[in-house]
Amino acid sequence: MLSHFQWKELRNNLVRREWAFSFFFDGNYITGIYHKNGEIDWGEANLTSNQKEILEPQIHDLMLYHVYEQH
Repeated sequence: MLSHFQWKELRNNLVRREWAFSFFFDGNYITGIYHKNGEIDWGEANLTSNQKEILEPQIHDLMLYHVYEQH
């Protein structure tokens, strides 16, 4: 389970839109960059493909909620 999810906008222009995110997962601090097209760059995290499979849908859902939905 991931916890303490945080995000901030890095770039917002006509060509690129990017957000930095961070959270804790299994006691590890994980950071990455979320791109407008849904691609995720995991940064320094040494995640297995199974962990990425679990985390990517959660990151997509959190980014859709925080960035794209109007609150």
